[in-house]
Amino acid sequence: MSDLLNQVEKTISARRLFRRDERILVAVSGGVDSMVLLHLLKELSGKHDWRITVGHFNHQLRGRSSDADERLVRRTAEKLGLNFVAGRGDVRKHARVNKLSLEMAARKLRHEFLARTARELRIPCVALAHHADDQVELFFLRLLRGGGGEGLAGMKWLGASPADPKIMLARPLMDQPKTALAAYAKEQGIAFREDASNSLIEIPRNRIRRELLPQLAKDYQPALARVISRQMEIIGAEAEVVSQLAKRWLNRKGKDGVFERLPVAVQRRCLQIQLIQHGLPVDFDLIERLRESADQIITASPTLAIWRNKDGCLRLKKSERVMSGFETGQLKLKLKGRGGEIYFDGMRINWNVDAPRTGIFRAPKKSRDSANGSNFEFFDAHKVGRQMVLRHWQSGDRFQPIGMKAPVKVQDLFTNQKIPRARRHRLAVGATAKGELFWVEGLRLGERFKLDAGTVQRLKWQWARTGERDG
Repeated sequence: MSDLLNQVEKTISARRLFRRDERILVAVSGGVDSMVLLHLLKELSGKHDWRITVGHFNHQLRGRSSDADERLVRRTAEKLGLNFVAGRGDVRKHARVNKLSLEMAARKLRHEFLARTARELRIPCVALAHHADDQVELFFLRLLRGGGGEGLAGMKWLGASPADPKIMLARPLMDQPKTALAAYAKEQGIAFREDASNSLIEIPRNRIRRELLPQLAKDYQPALARVISRQMEIIGAEAEVVSQLAKRWLNRKGKDGVFERLPVAVQRRCLQIQLIQHGLPVDFDLIERLRESADQIITASPTLAIWRNKDGCLRLKKSERVMSGFETGQLKLKLKGRGGEIYFDGMRINWNVDAPRTGIFRAPKKSRDSANGSNFEFFDAHKVGRQMVLRHWQSGDRFQPIGMKAPVKVQDLFTNQKIPRARRHRLAVGATAKGELFWVEGLRLGERFKLDAGTVQRLKWQWARTGERDG
């Protein structure tokens, strides 16, 4: 028995990846990694009574080369006396329609095919050929994207399929370097095909593999793969503990409002779990804003406001009145009717438009309602217009507060008002369809948009940093 075969058998036993007499679907692309995995499992199947089926997904990304990959895998399965199942999908179209990268679209369609095939054939486990080098590449890929503990822990030896949690994914080669697999393929005369896309330097993973990792190994840490693999094991174990504590907290009744006394890592994981449960994107800045302040309303989508209560539980409020056009930190609006309600980034805004009953409008002497803690301003509705944009202050913005003769930098106004730098970028501003600021949170209304003798319709703009908590 070869060294590699012996090591893989011991790993499968120690990690309990497959049971005796188990049915296994082996995902085979035609590359050296998966072809070696297929031959290793076939070699061990007689001893352990495994029943193997070969699955291949044609991504249709490389034309005739993709078809040649499929033919090689099919011929190999037939030669080994194994059942073969093929699937294919238009990855480019799926990426375009769903606004995904080609890599993510391919991964999604591939996992869906494997899970569907496993279900139809009543196979509980899919074997994948990820190896130690893949883990290291994934670590740096996620590190550079800002991944957290669970992400940096990398792939699991045995875990649920992202397409179907009832189907398990096993990775028997996770402790084997690519060089060991290539050497085994050469020794055993195993045919495989090279994917030309693996050499495309514009793909981030390839750039990490071909440029970053060799440089780190050469100049900083010769044993890079071993060190990073060890760090991933440590991070993964610690992340698992944090997840268990967070789940225990979320399942606990009568939390007594002590969420803010939990360790920060547990707080973050509690919020992350709930965002995932609600099908919302997990974003560090969103989690931090939810974590730092109870009952702060945040706009999460065009029709969804979200906040957490003192117990750390998320609350959602859907509203058809939140207009379309939402982007991160920006909300495009088209005011319809005579009034409405808007949620934007921790703020509730009520607005209404009316006309003077007699004479002309007069500006109020104060701009704060002490009864409910909200602020308000009155604008000339026609000057503002029905289409506008709510966003955050940006460097370079200019604004002409009422009483000033010319626009000045908003940054200078903030400095004069002694508004802390940390708070400035969270303040909201209102801009017309042409981009002119008519309102800046914390400052007076714009000079050009004030009420005057020619005003025929008045826009009342009332906002507060706390709001309704129903729903």
